[in-house]
Amino acid sequence: MEFRQQALARLRSPEEIDLPVRFARPQGCLILAVTVVVMAAATVWAVTGSLSSTVGAPGILTHGQGSYVLQSPVAGQVTEVLVAEGKRVPANTPLLKVRTADGTTLVPAIAAGRVTTLVVTIGSVVATGTDVAAVERIESPDDPLMAMLYLPAGNGSEIPVGAQVDLTVQSVPTKRYGVLRGEVRSVGRSGLTAQRIAGTLGSNELGEHFSKDGQPVPVLVQLDRSSSTTSGFTWSTSDGPPYAIDSMTLADGTIHLAEQRPIDWLLP
Repeated sequence: MEFRQQALARLRSPEEIDLPVRFARPQGCLILAVTVVVMAAATVWAVTGSLSSTVGAPGILTHGQGSYVLQSPVAGQVTEVLVAEGKRVPANTPLLKVRTADGTTLVPAIAAGRVTTLVVTIGSVVATGTDVAAVERIESPDDPLMAMLYLPAGNGSEIPVGAQVDLTVQSVPTKRYGVLRGEVRSVGRSGLTAQRIAGTLGSNELGEHFSKDGQPVPVLVQLDRSSSTTSGFTWSTSDGPPYAIDSMTLADGTIHLAEQRPIDWLLP
């Protein structure tokens, strides 16, 4: 009965149909307006904005010709070491003296370069074929220092020649002097085995280090030169480190890929 009386009361007052109807509260209108603005801004950003992605890879500073491992051509005992690590030598420069049963033999450098590692010392006994030194191939003092990155297999196709690269050099405090700048000069077509890397860098340990996650693709990086820094290269800071950087120094590279508009990711 109560509901019936309410219905009859509404029929007796038809003028109430002229009252305005409230479709939304002010708070709802505000939320709707904010949503429209955000969607409009997102649409504009998707069309005009840009996003960049990066790929990281470990590497080493070196000269583009790589290194070689020098082996003893004879068996005997090392009686004298004629060069020090870090010294540059011409081809055929004697590096060691080895006393054999037939007399003393000199062990020369096969090609011009910089002696990066001496495996033996005075008194060491060597057999024929024993590794005695690692020599980085350098034909002249003007040969440019570069960086060789070893990109995980499967990512090589993403890297364009000319891509910008930031290098964190192991011997340079990044927080103080920043990162070394460079750009991709070439990208290998296939992965390298540990043996091939060791043959290039003159170190079995480096070969194992760079191939521990599979056969990496080599990426050669040309370093940006600068006449205003002590090192001779461009850094993210104004002057970089107040000393030269050496080859065979480990580094980590960040390769910057081409920028894309967000809408390109959504469209087929």
